[in-house]
Amino acid sequence: MIVLGIDPGTAITGFAVLSCRASEPALIDCGVIRTEKSESSERRLLTLHGCLSDLISRHTPSDVAVEQLFFNTNVSTAIKVGQARGVVLLVAAAAGTRVGEYTPLQVKQAVVGYGRATKHQVQQMVKSILGLSEVPHPDDAADAVAVALCHAYSAKFKQKLSAARASGKSS
Repeated sequence: MIVLGIDPGTAITGFAVLSCRASEPALIDCGVIRTEKSESSERRLLTLHGCLSDLISRHTPSDVAVEQLFFNTNVSTAIKVGQARGVVLLVAAAAGTRVGEYTPLQVKQAVVGYGRATKHQVQQMVKSILGLSEVPHPDDAADAVAVALCHAYSAKFKQKLSAARASGKSS
């Protein structure tokens, strides 16, 4: 399974591509998609669409994992992040990938084992789990790696659960 993890945003969208074919996940690619502040909202979303489409074409993920919108007191920011999430979901659907959506709490729980972990703790666990020499930069890329890891762990758990149910039914 190849997972494309996304930390959505209009100005900066973090992305990470993980290979989960072996026993341990491996980081294939990560980074950020930046849009120009001077551009209109629709042009920024179009840029995001194009870049995400290119990532999916290049890496052919089977799954896309995206962080759910965390309600922010700044409604304007929340709306913009929601629009970016919509583009992510659209591109994933158009590519025929499975989509997993995770709250920040779920991501922290999956990666650190504690839902109230700090950003630093999550980053250090990402580095440790993947055997990286340093934390992915910028923070948006590290966050996308954490989202992808959350999805990989969730998919692995669901697979084991299905297998256990299937073996229980055949007994």
